[in-house]
Amino acid sequence: MTSPKAKRPPAPSPAPIWGVGLILLILGLDQISKYWVLNHLDLLILGHIEISPIFDLTMVWNYGVSFGALKAHADWQRWALVALSAGIASIFAIWLFKAQRRQTFLALSLVIGGAIGNMIDRVRFGAVADFLNFSGLYFPWVFNVADAAITVGAILLALDMLMNPDDPPQSKQDSPSDKSSETSAA
Repeated sequence: MTSPKAKRPPAPSPAPIWGVGLILLILGLDQISKYWVLNHLDLLILGHIEISPIFDLTMVWNYGVSFGALKAHADWQRWALVALSAGIASIFAIWLFKAQRRQTFLALSLVIGGAIGNMIDRVRFGAVADFLNFSGLYFPWVFNVADAAITVGAILLALDMLMNPDDPPQSKQDSPSDKSSETSAA
């Protein structure tokens, strides 16, 4: 007789839950910071506030994707970028719930949260509000919390894929051709 423990299915991993929590945290930080910059600072009027020799707040409307690539000036281009962001976020969300490694969950959650944050801006404003300026460090782009999350998530995802390549092909013992040769030999 088998023990009752052996009959129970494995408990679901809590990782997708904290992945969703991280998505919501990134989304919240992104939207709160943009709300603060757009509604409580005079950054829309001033355009620039010097904080330190290496960091400034500089208001820039990004009509493209990361670092201003693929600028969308026409309305249909804007909605194409919204659809692209929604598609990427959806595919990554499916991957998130199938992933097994913590680093994969972290990376995907960061990218999804950032993509949704920027997608909200495109829907609301027609462009993404960027304001973090580290030009004092010779970094030429102005970005936001969502952009930072996407970039860090993409780097972590690339590292995860490099450090954890797919399992090698099935061993000889498990391959279908070996099973057919075993049955024909019997």
